[in-house]
Amino acid sequence: MTADAGISMKQGTVSAAAEAPNADSPVPIAEIRPSRGLLDLELDAVWRYRGLLGVLIGRDIKVLYRQAALGAAWAIIQPVFAVAIFTIVFGNFARMPSDGIPYPVFAFAAVLPWTYFAESLRRAGTSLVTEAELVRKVYFPRLVIPLAAVTAPLVDLLLASVVFFALLFWYDIGLTWRIFGLIPLVLVTGLLSLAVALWLAPINVRFRDIKHTLPFLIQVWMYASPIIYPLSLIPLEWRWLYSLNPMVGVIEGFRWAVFAKGNVNLMAMGVSGAVILLLIVGGLIFFKRMERSFADLI
Repeated sequence: MTADAGISMKQGTVSAAAEAPNADSPVPIAEIRPSRGLLDLELDAVWRYRGLLGVLIGRDIKVLYRQAALGAAWAIIQPVFAVAIFTIVFGNFARMPSDGIPYPVFAFAAVLPWTYFAESLRRAGTSLVTEAELVRKVYFPRLVIPLAAVTAPLVDLLLASVVFFALLFWYDIGLTWRIFGLIPLVLVTGLLSLAVALWLAPINVRFRDIKHTLPFLIQVWMYASPIIYPLSLIPLEWRWLYSLNPMVGVIEGFRWAVFAKGNVNLMAMGVSGAVILLLIVGGLIFFKRMERSFADLI
């Protein structure tokens, strides 16, 4: 039985014949077993190892910019420079429509979730190989690794949000109760990046091409999302197909929550939500099936 076999912890008692000083005291019993069926995902094991998850998240946050000269300022510099370039090139030169919203805040409302999605996907997609020594030496639910990689960049999102809200104040854009919709939208963005990483991370264990393909995939995905242009630019008859890109619903939701203009695009949100659900369920099954070979291949 390899170290990657499923392990479930439960409380029990030992018999009088067992080698224990006190036969009445409960001791942890480790039961090592393979997965039982396609849907035996052992998600409860992630909760049992929540301490390890917290340690990995804390470590990633501490080392994120430890040796960077500008430190945490990079969390602000990257989205600000992206918005500045988009505003100059697409807002001023190309005269891209922005649905009556000042182009800098229009673009920033999309760059904010996109930056978090791209960074968390980049980290989670290669996380298993990055943590190769940990995977080879000790058992724990491997799902903890991409989950920690997706959670840590939330700090960058919070820092960039400060600049974004300052920009809203500069343009005298008031906030409404819809702003609370950003909380579930951030959660959905994290689930999407985790869902995609559950497919890419196991593939990267076997084929290391993923680390070269991922930056190209993220760049193409960005231009296929309504970041520099509004969804209204897409012909109505093609929007359902365009909304198969899950980031369409996320970005439209962000703009609806921030600018409080019009109604939420239920079609885009519904299609994106269905795609994310399929990706996360399929990704969990695929990840679990591949987990048993991680220690051997990595």
